[in-house]
Order: sequence, then C-alpha cells, then structure tokens
Amino acid sequence: MKKALICGISGQDGAYLARLLVQKGYRVYGGSRDAQGSLFTNLRRLGIYEQIKFLSINLNDFRSVLQAVSTVQPDEVYNLSGQSSVALSFEQPVETLESIATGTLNMLEAIRFLGRPVRFYNAGSGECFGNAGSSPVNEETPFRPCSPYGVAKSAAFWELANYRQAYNIHACTGILFNHESPLRPARFVTGKIASAVCRIATGSPEKLYLGNLDIERDWGWAPEYVEAMWKMVQQPEPEDFVIATGKSYKLAEFIEQAFACAGLNWRDHVEVDALLFRPSDLMTGRADPVRAERRLGWKAQRSMPEVVRLMMDVAQGRTSVQEV
Repeated sequence: MKKALICGISGQDGAYLARLLVQKGYRVYGGSRDAQGSLFTNLRRLGIYEQIKFLSINLNDFRSVLQAVSTVQPDEVYNLSGQSSVALSFEQPVETLESIATGTLNMLEAIRFLGRPVRFYNAGSGECFGNAGSSPVNEETPFRPCSPYGVAKSAAFWELANYRQAYNIHACTGILFNHESPLRPARFVTGKIASAVCRIATGSPEKLYLGNLDIERDWGWAPEYVEAMWKMVQQPEPEDFVIATGKSYKLAEFIEQAFACAGLNWRDHVEVDALLFRPSDLMTGRADPVRAERRLGWKAQRSMPEVVRLMMDVAQGRTSVQEV
C-alpha cells in the first residue's frame, strides 16, 4: 500500500486529491498547521474524513517538515498548502511569499536531507504567467507575474526546478489554471457568486458587488485537475505541466451562467465596485494544455458552463457534493 502525504488537505484540491488517492488504495496522511483544531469540513462533506490519518505540520518550520516526512515516510508528497487567494496576497504579501516559497523550499530540503525516493508534487499556478498577451501560454512561456501570489508561486517553481536538477529529486510542478467546485469557499469569487445567487433566488434583496467583470479566465473542474496531479507524479521522469481546459471566458459570462441556473437576469442583481479592483490584475488567462494531453493522457472534460451548472446544482440543493 502506497503512502501519500498531502499538505493542505483541508482545502478544495487537498480534499478531492485525498478522495482520489483513497479510491486508488493509498494510505493517506493529511498535514495541517493544527490537525487537532481543524474541522476538515471538506473531507467530511466528501465522506472520507474517517479514512485519513492526520498530523500537524508547519511548512514554514523546517524541523516540523523534517519530522513529518521522517515519521510518515511517504512514497508521494503533494504540497497544496500556502496562502491561496490572489486578492489577499496584495494585503498580505509577506505571509503569501513565506507560506508558498519558504514552505516549498523546506519540503524540498527535507526530502533531500532524508535521501528517500520520495516523489514530490508542488502546486503551481497560471498566475505565474501574468499578462502574456492574447496567445495561449504553455510550459515554455516566460513568467511575468503581476501579483504577490504569482511572484511566490514563480519562486517556488524555480526552487523545485533547481532541486530537481541539482539533487535528482523526482519533483514536478503542476501549473494549474483556475479550477472550481462546490467546495470553493465564498472568499473566492466563484464561491461568492454561487452563494449570492442562491440567496437572491430565495428572496434576498441584496446586490452582488464585484470588481472587474472583463477579466478572462480558464475555469475547469477541480476533481479532474487532481487526477492530473496524480498522473504527473506517476511519470517515469519528472516534468512540469500546464493544466487547463484551453477555453477562456469573461467573468461576466460566468456570472450570467450562474444566475441563469436560478432563472434570473444577472444584470438586475450585480453591481461593479471599484474598491474591489486589484492594484494590478491578470486580464486574460489563456492556456495551451496540449503537452498534458500528449504525455499524461489527460484532457479536461468539463469547461466553464458545466462547471457553473454543477456548482449551482449543489448550492441549490439539487444534488450533493458527493454526487458531482
């Protein structure tokens, strides 16, 4: 039985990855800053809480990381932890950099120090590319991040590339573009939209206040993206991959789809708030995931319209999170 350690197991991706690995017969260990105090709500919603072994781990503390890896002795480590909000990174740039870049470095150094044949996956982001223009980006496109979050993810990417080359560690980065699910909390714009639509549909007179509606993003389905993570780790030689649907939509289109699921016209309920604009923003996120299809055999099956429908089905109680 393979053992996997997932750092950041309480988040959306961590929970879906844990479910996938449990289904594949892994013994799954979940790392959290305070395992005893965490509720692990997402794992409970997916019905797998009882199948996970938990341990406390602070990725900013090298001794904590070293102890966790030494205790679990995992075959695979998935680092999905760190401050995950682009908007919040402008308010907390130091915390963002430390939790992502320092945390990744500590994990790499612990694996190097222990000398075990651990396969390591690190969560990258399409935010690393910044405003790359109208052409779809791929694994060869230079990074030009335009947020503290993107800067931190870029630093972690190059740390991993250095350790892979210098110490022959089986380590890879998944450069994932936006991916959503019913597990997205309301502090993310997609979760905020879904929650607001449900309240408005049941009679709330509120307005939904949002920032720039013209940004374009490539929105995929999170349960599919964690499968790409696992496939990357299984490769004979470690390699980085862009993971996306290859289709981009404006935020206004996402909003329109969500309100349509409730039979509402979004223009009657949405207001633009200039205070919600970011100091600098990635205007267009457009990706070319062809390498993942050719080498991993992975291709996104669901794009934005179906992703929104599935999120709204759960939000409105038409189905459960375990059924989608």
